[in-house]
Amino acid sequence: MDPVSLQLGTKNLWSLLVRLLSKDPQWLNAKVKFFLPKMDLSSRNKAEDATQGVMLQLNRLHTQGQATWQAFIHCVCMELDVPLDLEVPLLSTWGHGDAFPSQLETGEESRPESQLHHGESWSCGAGGGGLKRPHQSCGSSPRPKQCRKQQLGGYEELAKRYLQLLRSSAQQRYGSRTRRPGQPLAFHQAYIPPVLQWSRATAPFNTQEGAILGDPKAEDGTEASILDLFNTKADKGPRVTVLLGKAGMGKTTLAHRLCQKWADGQLDRFQALFLFEFRQLNLITEFLTLPQLLFDLYLSPEAGPDLVFQYLEENAKGVLLIFDGLDQALHPHSSKDTAGPEAPSPALALFSGLCKGTLLPGCWVLATSRPGKLPNCLPTEAAMVHMWGFDRPRVEEYVGRFFSNQPWQEAALAELRENRHLQSMCAVPAVCQVTCLCLYNLLPSSSPGQSAALLPTVTQNYVQMVSTLGPRGHLLPESLLGLSEVALRGLETGKVIFSVGDIPPPMMAFGAALGLLTSFCICTGPGHQETGYAFTHLSLQEFFAALHLMASPEVDKNALAHYVTLSSRWVLRTKARLGLLDHLPTFLAGLASRACCPFLSHVAQRDEVWVGARQAEVMQALRKLATRRLTGPKVVALCHCVGETQEPELASLMAQSLPCHLSFHNFPLTYADLASLNNILGHRNAPIQLDFEGCPLEPHCPEALAGCKQVENLSFKSRKCGDAFAEALSRSLPTMGSLKKLGLAGSKITAQGIGRLVQALPLCPQLEEVSFQDNQLKDGVLLNIVEVLLCLPRLQKLEEADLIFLLSPPTETAAELQGASDLQGNASQRKEAQSRSLALRLQQCQLRVHDVQELIAQLQEGPHLDKVDLSGNQLDNEGCRLMAEAAAQLDITRNLDLSDNGLSVDGVYGVLSAVSMCQTLAELHISLLHKTVVLTFAPEQEEQGGIQERAALHDGLMRQMPCELPPHSTRIRLTHCGLQAKHLAQLCRALGGSCRLSHLDFSGNALGDEGAAQLAQLLPGLGALQSLNLSENGLSLDSVFILTQCFSTLQWLFHLEVNSESQHVVLRGDRRGRDQLAGGPLPEFPAGARFSAFDQRCIPRSVCLRQCLLEPLSLTHLCETLEKCPGPLEVKLSCEVLSDQSLETLLNHLPRLPQLSLLQLSETRLSPRSPLLLADLFSLCPQVQKVDLRSLYHTTLHFRSSEEQKGEFCGRFMDCALSQEHVEPLCWLLSKCEDLNQLDLSANLLGDDGLQCLLECLPQLPISASLDLSHNSISVEGALCLVKTLPSCPRVREASVNLGSEQSFWIHFSRQEEAGKTLRLSQCSFRPEHVPRLATGLNQALKPTALTLTQCCLGLKQLTVLLSLVRWPVGLFNLRVEEPWVGKAGVLALLEVCTQASGNITEISIAEAQQQLCLQLEFPRQENPEAVALRLAHCDLGTHHNLLVWQLMETCARLRQLSLSQVNLCDTSSLLLQSLLPSLSELKTFRLTCSCVRSEGLAHLTSGLSHCLHLEELDLSNNQFGEEGTRVLMGVLEGKCWLKRLDLSHLPLGGSILAVLTQRLRHMALLQSLRLSHNQIGDTGAQLLAAVLPWLPELRKIDLSGNGIGPAGGVRLAESLALCRHLEQLMLGCNALGDATALGLAQGLPRHLRILHLPSSRLGPEGALSLSQALDGCPYVEEVSLAENSLARGIPQFCQGLPLLRRIDLVSCDIDDHTAKPLAASLLLCPALEEILLSWNVLGDEAAAELARVLPQMGRLKRMDLEKNRITACGVWLLAEGLAQGSGIQVIRLWNNPIPPDTVQRLQRQEPRLDFAFFDKQPKAPWGT
Repeated sequence: MDPVSLQLGTKNLWSLLVRLLSKDPQWLNAKVKFFLPKMDLSSRNKAEDATQGVMLQLNRLHTQGQATWQAFIHCVCMELDVPLDLEVPLLSTWGHGDAFPSQLETGEESRPESQLHHGESWSCGAGGGGLKRPHQSCGSSPRPKQCRKQQLGGYEELAKRYLQLLRSSAQQRYGSRTRRPGQPLAFHQAYIPPVLQWSRATAPFNTQEGAILGDPKAEDGTEASILDLFNTKADKGPRVTVLLGKAGMGKTTLAHRLCQKWADGQLDRFQALFLFEFRQLNLITEFLTLPQLLFDLYLSPEAGPDLVFQYLEENAKGVLLIFDGLDQALHPHSSKDTAGPEAPSPALALFSGLCKGTLLPGCWVLATSRPGKLPNCLPTEAAMVHMWGFDRPRVEEYVGRFFSNQPWQEAALAELRENRHLQSMCAVPAVCQVTCLCLYNLLPSSSPGQSAALLPTVTQNYVQMVSTLGPRGHLLPESLLGLSEVALRGLETGKVIFSVGDIPPPMMAFGAALGLLTSFCICTGPGHQETGYAFTHLSLQEFFAALHLMASPEVDKNALAHYVTLSSRWVLRTKARLGLLDHLPTFLAGLASRACCPFLSHVAQRDEVWVGARQAEVMQALRKLATRRLTGPKVVALCHCVGETQEPELASLMAQSLPCHLSFHNFPLTYADLASLNNILGHRNAPIQLDFEGCPLEPHCPEALAGCKQVENLSFKSRKCGDAFAEALSRSLPTMGSLKKLGLAGSKITAQGIGRLVQALPLCPQLEEVSFQDNQLKDGVLLNIVEVLLCLPRLQKLEEADLIFLLSPPTETAAELQGASDLQGNASQRKEAQSRSLALRLQQCQLRVHDVQELIAQLQEGPHLDKVDLSGNQLDNEGCRLMAEAAAQLDITRNLDLSDNGLSVDGVYGVLSAVSMCQTLAELHISLLHKTVVLTFAPEQEEQGGIQERAALHDGLMRQMPCELPPHSTRIRLTHCGLQAKHLAQLCRALGGSCRLSHLDFSGNALGDEGAAQLAQLLPGLGALQSLNLSENGLSLDSVFILTQCFSTLQWLFHLEVNSESQHVVLRGDRRGRDQLAGGPLPEFPAGARFSAFDQRCIPRSVCLRQCLLEPLSLTHLCETLEKCPGPLEVKLSCEVLSDQSLETLLNHLPRLPQLSLLQLSETRLSPRSPLLLADLFSLCPQVQKVDLRSLYHTTLHFRSSEEQKGEFCGRFMDCALSQEHVEPLCWLLSKCEDLNQLDLSANLLGDDGLQCLLECLPQLPISASLDLSHNSISVEGALCLVKTLPSCPRVREASVNLGSEQSFWIHFSRQEEAGKTLRLSQCSFRPEHVPRLATGLNQALKPTALTLTQCCLGLKQLTVLLSLVRWPVGLFNLRVEEPWVGKAGVLALLEVCTQASGNITEISIAEAQQQLCLQLEFPRQENPEAVALRLAHCDLGTHHNLLVWQLMETCARLRQLSLSQVNLCDTSSLLLQSLLPSLSELKTFRLTCSCVRSEGLAHLTSGLSHCLHLEELDLSNNQFGEEGTRVLMGVLEGKCWLKRLDLSHLPLGGSILAVLTQRLRHMALLQSLRLSHNQIGDTGAQLLAAVLPWLPELRKIDLSGNGIGPAGGVRLAESLALCRHLEQLMLGCNALGDATALGLAQGLPRHLRILHLPSSRLGPEGALSLSQALDGCPYVEEVSLAENSLARGIPQFCQGLPLLRRIDLVSCDIDDHTAKPLAASLLLCPALEEILLSWNVLGDEAAAELARVLPQMGRLKRMDLEKNRITACGVWLLAEGLAQGSGIQVIRLWNNPIPPDTVQRLQRQEPRLDFAFFDKQPKAPWGT
């Protein structure tokens, strides 16, 4: 047994291992099956005894290679009870790869046998597909017909044997399932069929309503549904069925279930069944024929493959091919059909041939896919079946079967039934299985009701599952992190199948032990097999990837936000192959939950503060998303994410940010989706409207909306809604208490489903509008609906209750058509009549009362009149009353004028009573002073609504149901009529008869305070008004207080406006909410009470008192009155002067006004003491949020509602004459505030003394964001005082002072102690004596500080002093000096300054043009031994030059970066660098740009740089070297093997120079960035570079712009660039590349490309279209520039879109209106777009209209440039309308479009974001944001 080559210690170890494993042969069998899935353990050579069998299996494992053997050894030590004295040598000898012998056992090598290539899985989505025999290539040669005839005798026998082999192999595969550790016995038997629903009518099924619901209580629960998948009536043509379902719905499980049923003989209609997975087919790089696909990749016949395939072709009706994961298919093929089985093709092409019937015509094809855009190869008649997962009975049945024969079965069902949220999660079968696994481990050790509490989210389900599956009851953090890194790396690279080398052995063992990984045999081509590994479900891989991001210290927390993205899943608009990161944001959000903090802390081995910081990053990213305007799919995705966080505050933020009208269009929605939406809506205060149009909906998903109180309008419009959907909806409707409008249109609901709904409608008394349009309902059903609806209280009178029925029958009889024609004819006649304008004027005709009756009779018989004017007659009171009474019967369309007819006050009552029942009266204006009596009418309701809608309705229905629209409002104006208080009672009785009165005007009368008091009592009887005008009625403030009390009794009243000076008194309602308010009196409300209807809509009430005398007594009375007003409430006051006593009175009452949201004192002078009174308000009134005192004349106080949590405070005391004496009391008052976010003390009189006093108090102030002290007459002394004080303020992170004309002074804070501080001082005019004080202040800082000195009069000498005096114990000091002398001093002088630094200088940056010197110092100062040796060996201190070099070697020994920009490098400086550079052993970056160097200097520089072998970045761009100098400089590149970034732009790189460069590049294997722009290398240079590019495997960025490259060089470059797999940025602009290069680039576009620049590249439509097709769907592209190319109609047209595209540049591309629509559609598919450049094209109004249409849907767009186009005023108006619909865009540039100047001004007044100027305007952020 033992070979001679083995050492004795290894022999003993081998024997001990065999002895250990002989005790547990079942475990060993499971592990061998995991690592060797292609081996048939049942047919292995029988060993003489158990020990021999163990040795045989170990030898098979060992022969698989080192990685497999190491992973197995780790499994042994992890899962088995291995003695310590055995575990240590096992891991040390075989666990780490340092002692792996060539062979452990002699004997026969194991060989591939007929095996199933699929490992065991705990998840419903895992597994491979395929069976394999020894390789026998098929389809490689033609099959002669004569050969078939000769072998006819064995023809059927061979086929029979192969079919039997297929079935027996499948039986073996599905009959040998073994249980993994920790899994219940019933784990694999717990299969419940999901809900299936037909989606396409072209493949009819034997079902009533199109949904296959099955019977979960049946014996097997699946046959009825599965068999129906193949019950199609079409016997000809392809028989293709596509199963569509989201991740985790059980598509793969159902595919394997079909295979199992076929193996058991239950699908007897099929003789052969083949199962393939596209995730495995993607690994095949060779083209295959169909026989090779069936026989080489699945199962080979024992003999005669040609005859077997012939039999399959002739009996294709009995062949079923299942393709799993169509959404993962790669290698899209051309539209050309496959010629036949002999033509090798990609796997997807073979699938296409099978679907189209060109291959195996008549066979059955079943494909599974996630929803998305499906490949074009699917025939239009393919049957689409939606897989919806589990409904409630299925969930319970699954749990029951899972826990069958378990004592806690009932306990599990009880946990499920008591937790609705757990039920909604279990609607996804994959999550249901994870939940059952968790309950299986939790139930035995927890009390009832606690288990489900540990599983609140999907993420925590996975956390709990991983935790309970841990070996020996604990988890290894290193193993979890290692496996999670594998998961993330796979998702980012598109890998879901891993080879043995991809997963480290310890991680492999860990995944195998916990059942997290599955194994299977994969075929990468005929005869090529290997073992593949995958996570048992894609969602598990996503969970582990999220875990790595959250718990790995190697991942920067700032990068987490980049992964929190939302993807749109539009059915017809997404990319063909969905990404692998769809659920990663959901798991990130789940791990950001506080409940996951201990788990993450354990995995990361860090404290919870570290974990909390990472969780906060994710939460912040989610908060940003929650406030954005998102599309429907992204809203659903965000709902899932927010729900996973379990943060009510975040849920509330998202809920409040949702639009009031939320629409979902054309993407599938499941029960879990609507459950997550309902969860978010539960945190919303305002009502919302939900519209679902064209969405495939899970039949029972309406149950998820049960209890949703926020939905006011619910509409479904989908042909996929049937009776089951209606039944589920009927169960939810009675629980939706706020629902007012219900729409269910265009569905397949029959009388049965409508019957269920009708039974539920009486339980919804609040319904106001219902639509059952286009539901194929018959008259009897309609009558039943009407009978039921008449029982609803809001539907007693249809014309009054705002109820609308829209019923469109599917067919029309001839009579109905005739009726419709008659109606249309009548409408035409009426339209002609309306087009005529007739007026009757009988002015001053001495008409009297006795003439009125005859006049009325004549008017009734005459034509319709537009106006009737009877002014100047003698009708008196009675005549006016009669005419007003008859107005309701007269067809007067505009107005009736009864002015100057002797009407008196007594006659006014009669006129009011007469018009109270007039349905068409819009306004009645009576002014007795001006003798005015005018009645204005509105069009009749039938004319308002339009008769054509009624003509489309059924005649019979029209007879049964009134359909009038709600009546309009009426305005009554009784102005200057001498009305007094005594007239009000009778007036209100006359007005009370009108239920439509909305505006009442009593201005210019004599009501007085008595009338106001009386009117306050009478107003509730007048109904819900919209306004009441009491101006010029002699009212005092007492009347105002009385009217203020009406806020408590009048629900319609929202605004009270009073101006004492102009006697303006108006009470107004809110026009938007009128339809929601009921008329009539209201009960009295307690003080501070709020109406729920107002709270939901958040409409504040306001009291505005202008030019009023506000004395303390008046303010007390006002505040006491306001205490009884409901909120939210805004109070706006103004008077000439408000005394301190009055202000104190007002402020003392504020705590008793919890409903107050805003208090404003405008144009009101306050005393200098008022800021202190207002500052005390933060502690006096907890609900105050912001005090904004812009001057002593304008004060605004903002308050938070009582429902809002305590938050940040903001104080603004600007221009209030605050001086030093106010600082201390002000700070003392502000220190009592808990969290002062911002404090603004700008434009005051603090001076230096006040600043010093403030800085001394600063540590006690709880400021968390910023302090503004600008414009306070602060001098240099103040700036130095700031520097001195900063160390005592640990929370200060940045201070900025500018003492020039700008006079700005800002201090920025953080909530926690900052690690470093930034100090910026500008124009501070330091004198020499100030420098030591500045250094002293800096030395007191114990933490890293960055100092910027800009134009501070700091000379060369002063800078030297400062550098010598700054000394710290430890840390980094960054100094930036911007002074005019820096640009003139020269490099030598600036370097000489550096020698005086007291610390090690690590970075030097000199930019002479910017007059800037930047230094970084490191403390304490340390010596570099190499530099010391070099300094002592080569420096002669006898000369100044050598002394300077010696000093620089000492101070710059640790220099890492040296940057010289725009400098004139003299010979002395270059000689200095030659001596200095060799000593800089730590130098990583050297930049010399835009500079001038002589040839001698270049030689010196080259000599020095040649010794810097560890350089990682070299930038020599934009220099004036000349060709010879550049050739010399190429010597620098020799030996630079560590170089990562190289920039040689704008240099003369001729042929010989470029040859040297390319030779040097071959040795730079680590190079990531190569910039060679504007070097004119031409085609020759491009070809040289193309040859070297494959030698740069890490290249991520290349810039070859402006190099004179033509098509020849471009094509060659494109070929090489395709090999740069990590390339992210490609810039080839300003080259004459042409379409040939574009086509080449399109064929091999790098996968990770982020930026593509091809401006001015001579591209045409063909090249642009090819590039756009290649870019379409690229997941990483952020920026595309195709500017200055003649694209014409070749603009980018996307089908899938670019999810991360932020900027697209199409400037000057000859784009016109013809391409506007596809262009807009393409832009809409790029949701991340921030900037669109379309200037200098020929776009007109049509293009503007298309862009305006998509603007509201582009939530992230910030800028659109349309300069120099042909857009007129009409087009710009449309753009303005698009902006007004909620777009977040900041500016649209429109300079030089043909728009008149006056129109430009009007447009800019309406929409300031339209910019017509030549120079761009920069928007400024408002204060407080």
